[in-house]
Amino acid sequence: MRQGDKVSKKKQALQELFEICQQRNDWYFDNDEVKRVCAKYGFGNPFDVTKVDTTDGLPDNIRKQGYCVIHLGKGKHAFIREMQKWYHLFEDIEQPEVIQWRYRKSLLNDLDTGEASVLSFVYNQHILHDFLYEDVVASPKIYVPGRTRAELEYWVGGTLVQAPEQQMEMDLTLEYQGTVTVLEAKSRFMKDFAVYQLFHPVKFYLQQASKNNIPITNINACYVLRQSRRVSGQTYPETKVRLYLYCFDDPCRIDSLRLVRKAEYHLYRR
Repeated sequence: MRQGDKVSKKKQALQELFEICQQRNDWYFDNDEVKRVCAKYGFGNPFDVTKVDTTDGLPDNIRKQGYCVIHLGKGKHAFIREMQKWYHLFEDIEQPEVIQWRYRKSLLNDLDTGEASVLSFVYNQHILHDFLYEDVVASPKIYVPGRTRAELEYWVGGTLVQAPEQQMEMDLTLEYQGTVTVLEAKSRFMKDFAVYQLFHPVKFYLQQASKNNIPITNINACYVLRQSRRVSGQTYPETKVRLYLYCFDDPCRIDSLRLVRKAEYHLYRR
């Protein structure tokens, strides 16, 4: 199956779920309903339908009406009219924020292009150390949490979200000198992102710190975007990495996201 076909079927399934909810005037739906609609369109991964990481993944009709998909835990979801608060535009990179970075390619650098590979690359090349800690010899501790669950309650715009046993996936967590940083990565540049990808893990660690009396001094979140492309006349692909460090001013509001700093690294092989 071509990538374009897969995206198209996902959008078709999402559009039909939206129309079903609109017709019955009930914006809540569950995984059983998602599976039935996905089967109709031959979309083989129903659990992926409700994961819309960027507004480009929303069908035009849903985007134009300002709706987004939220997760409510226990296999339940809902459409809410808070798209502007649910997604965040990546800020433009200014010229002084561009950093030239020479590196030596390691053996396993380009074997995979997934999110884990992006994070491995920026960690192994000490780009994360430079960006997060302004110290290339810093020694943060690494945690790979994978999937976990939490009881979540928070506001997005004027909507209260209550999500018991909310499952979440975390790409990577770093701990250094009392600061915990959760990381999310994509292997392409995007115009915006769904803030819950950062907010849910931050809420999880806030709860764990309170519950277990862990002396965490700060919890923030970093989004990493890596893009590689072939350039005529160049032996190696041109690789650029954008990093955005955010915090949440109000742990009860997903729309309290605030940019701390940003940078773009242009990489050149030695």
